[in-house]
Order: sequence, then structure tokens, then C-alpha cells
Amino acid sequence: MVTRERADAAKNRAKILAAAADIVAERGIEGLAMAEVAAASGVGVGTLYRRFGDRSGLAHALIDASEREFQAAFLTGPPPVGPGAPPADRLRAFLHALVDRTLAQLDLLLMAETTGPFARFGGAYDAHHRHLTVLIAQARPDLDAAFTADALLAPLSANLITHRGAEAARIKAGLDALLDGLLPR
Repeated sequence: MVTRERADAAKNRAKILAAAADIVAERGIEGLAMAEVAAASGVGVGTLYRRFGDRSGLAHALIDASEREFQAAFLTGPPPVGPGAPPADRLRAFLHALVDRTLAQLDLLLMAETTGPFARFGGAYDAHHRHLTVLIAQARPDLDAAFTADALLAPLSANLITHRGAEAARIKAGLDALLDGLLPR
């Protein structure tokens, strides 16, 4: 049974996320304080904690909207990210789009991915992994597609990107070099 969100709860959620997004845009992730988000959105701090748990839960919720758009793009959008292009082209386009998406929300992802030892995995990671696994299996049935998907996703962890100070062009070039070695020409 699917539970529908009450209209007032949905309205509060939208106000909370808008306030949190504004605060992050103005002051960065360091400025994201639960009390300030509650005050800016007009809800009680208790409501905020019950709804999101903590700052990392709020970060996950902020990431969710762009993740949904990204998943729609690779599942049903136009090629080459979406269906209709050869698997090798889709792999490259997907990874390039994921680099851009990761860098656009790097601070939020860093917070969300480092709250616990397995915080990076699940949800979006699993969706990205499944998608890559399917494309890799189509392009190179002889490879261990699941392992290869993990290997291609590893350089996109927020903490590694932050640690290395990597830029989009460098990450994409590195992924392209890996794909060039993996994919048939």
C-alpha cells in the first residue's frame, strides 16, 4: 500500500526544501543549520528533525530532486544519455552527465555520502550501478559488468573528488580513457 503525503505535509516539505536550497546557495553547506531552515520555512525545529532526521537527511532530500531528473534522463530521455544510442555511446554520455551532476551538488553529496561507512551506497548509487551494469553487459558481455560498473563509479565519489580537487575535464578524460580500453571500437 502506498501512503500519500498529506497536502499540508507536502506544502511544508516544499517550503523546507526551498529554504534549505536558498541557504546552501547563499552560504554553502556549512551554513545549513536546522534551526535556520526551520525559521526560514516557518516550521518548528522538531518538525524538521522528525521529517529529515539531521543535516545529512536534509542534504539527501535536496539531492533527490536533481537525482530524479537525472534518472528520468537516462531512463526515458533522448539519446545518447537516454535510450536509442548504442550502449558504448550511452555509457560515455551517462558518465559525463553524472560527472556534471556530481560536481553541481558536490558539497551536498559530500555530506550525504560521508555520514556512515555505507552512506554512499543504496538509492541513487544502486540505480546508477544497475544502469551501467546493463549497458556494460550489452557492450561487453565478456566482462564482469557489476564489477566494472563499480570501477567506473568509484572516481565519482564526492570525497575522492574533493580530496583530489578534480575538475570536470580531468574526470571525464580519465573515464574516457578507461572506456576506450574497455569498449570495442
